[in-house]
Amino acid sequence: MEENMKLATVEDTVEYRLFLIPDEPRDPEKHKEILQKYIERIMTQFAPMLFPYIWQNQPFNLKYKPGKGGVPAHLFGMTKFGDNIEDEWFIVYIVKQITKEFPELVARIEDNDGEFLLIEAADFLPKWLDPDNSANRVFFCHGELCIIPAPRKPGAVSWLPTTPPTIPQALNIISTHPEKILASESIRAAVNRRIRGYPDKIQASLHRAHCFLPAGIAAVLKQQPRLVAAGVQAFYLRDPIDLRACRIFKTFLPETRIMTSVTFTKCLYAQLMQQRFMPDRRSGYKLPAPSHPQYRAHELGMKLAHGFEILCSKCSPHFSDSKKSSVTTSPLWAGFLESLKKNDYFKGLIEGSAQYQERVEMAKNYFQLSVNQPESSLTMSPGEEILTLLQTIPFDIEMLKKEEANLPPEDDDQWLDVSPDQLDQLLEEAAGKKEPESVSKEESYDLTQVSKSMKAFISKVSTHKGAELPREPSEAPITFDADSFLNYFDKILGPGPQESDSDDLDEEDFESLDSDDNMDLETQEHGGEASVKGTLDDLKSYMAQMDQELAHTSIGKSFTTQKQMEPLSQTTNSHSDEEDSGAGGSVMTPVDVDLNLVSNILESYSSQAGLAGPASNLLQSMGVWLPDDTEHRPTSKPKKD
Repeated sequence: MEENMKLATVEDTVEYRLFLIPDEPRDPEKHKEILQKYIERIMTQFAPMLFPYIWQNQPFNLKYKPGKGGVPAHLFGMTKFGDNIEDEWFIVYIVKQITKEFPELVARIEDNDGEFLLIEAADFLPKWLDPDNSANRVFFCHGELCIIPAPRKPGAVSWLPTTPPTIPQALNIISTHPEKILASESIRAAVNRRIRGYPDKIQASLHRAHCFLPAGIAAVLKQQPRLVAAGVQAFYLRDPIDLRACRIFKTFLPETRIMTSVTFTKCLYAQLMQQRFMPDRRSGYKLPAPSHPQYRAHELGMKLAHGFEILCSKCSPHFSDSKKSSVTTSPLWAGFLESLKKNDYFKGLIEGSAQYQERVEMAKNYFQLSVNQPESSLTMSPGEEILTLLQTIPFDIEMLKKEEANLPPEDDDQWLDVSPDQLDQLLEEAAGKKEPESVSKEESYDLTQVSKSMKAFISKVSTHKGAELPREPSEAPITFDADSFLNYFDKILGPGPQESDSDDLDEEDFESLDSDDNMDLETQEHGGEASVKGTLDDLKSYMAQMDQELAHTSIGKSFTTQKQMEPLSQTTNSHSDEEDSGAGGSVMTPVDVDLNLVSNILESYSSQAGLAGPASNLLQSMGVWLPDDTEHRPTSKPKKD
């Protein structure tokens, strides 16, 4: 019947907490009253942004959470954002703005991955900060990202704990030393880049499309546009049991379909478009030929109708009326409505008019989802809300059909067809990197930067955590004590030529080795120094002989030397002539390491054919960008007989 049916999805969740500072002892009931007042003020002030927003799964919400386990009472919210990551970053923007508008509040925010703000700024974090010590260090304060530092040495800074701080300790540090915990400019820029453009960005994330829908769904979406998300999710996550309700439609009959305009988020629109689905013949939903000019509108409407029918099939049409009246009976509703009036939410509309009542219903719904949050037994499901709207809002099918002639134009959905170049650009923007400016001449690229970056990379000391890429040029270079290394090397190898070749060591030999291990390097005999020099000379001589032998093999000839081999001087002594005669009458010149390195990397880069590969990945991670390989190598063709 269908393809690409998705039965389950991982629901990503973001949690956010708002604390009142300074964290002073307060009467619990008084503290609760203060925090609940903040809920009303926050939700009222940010209502213009939050009211029209279409959430993927759950909206931004706040509730009072009493103190427990050393964590003081605070405002808590949790949102399942599912597949739309933009919901999470919009919440980051909201939380950041809350701390800016209410300086006495500080906020923490984290998701399934933990401190995702640090993950976003991973390229700019100090070395001491890692997942093991980052707990309770990251906050928003006064609209800025703050990171509580760790002391370099225990007790070096009296007000900094040596272990990750507790929430009360963190709040005390924030209230007493706010200027000393501000995150670095690069870290703040990385996070701000991710939320740049809000709140104007909200409109850019929407997509308007024509849909051939049952009139009931059109009326519901006109009243509550956010319910489109529930309908899309019901279709997107359908299973065979859900589809039983769609064999014969009982709520949204296909005979009542009209053409209307529906507003989606781009994520919802993509989810609806990317699944191939053919309706059951018994449903009455028939699609025109794919070449039909309105085929897409029919297909979108059919899918959305299936989603809404699935939602309504999961609830009884005679559900309890207590759910409908739970909003107005809440003690917070009267104060919330009064705050909306003071903030000119109703725009001078006459109380009792149709438009006034539409705004009241929208406010009730917003209050129910984001402020009141009653017990789950009293919360209306999307299906129950849809059935309630169908019973309460009047709509005329003929009137809706007349509106078809005046529908706003659809948005262009070319953004669904992203080219590889556009995808690369989007990934670079998401990573906070700017695309390098186009360079017309290959000579404009300094290839010495490749060898310099590679040498800087090799000079780094790797640990069990992996290799480190070059970071700060001001870092101290790696130091190497050659004398100590050779001394230890001599202890391991021994004097060498003067020692017996026998592997049979008696007990005295073992005791001698043990005693040598405990000797101070400064008190070793002078004979040891001579042995080290002799061993080093032997190694050099041995390596020189290997170089001579390899120079005339295919491996040796594959390397480029600093200059062409020169003929031997006739003035060299006979001993040198004998040594070099085996080398073919030429002297060895050093291999040009830089040239070989660059040529091999360029060859590897060229073989990638414009795709991702080890050469480009390694160079880009070190900040080196190479131009595209525009040379087309001629392909060898078999000769015709």
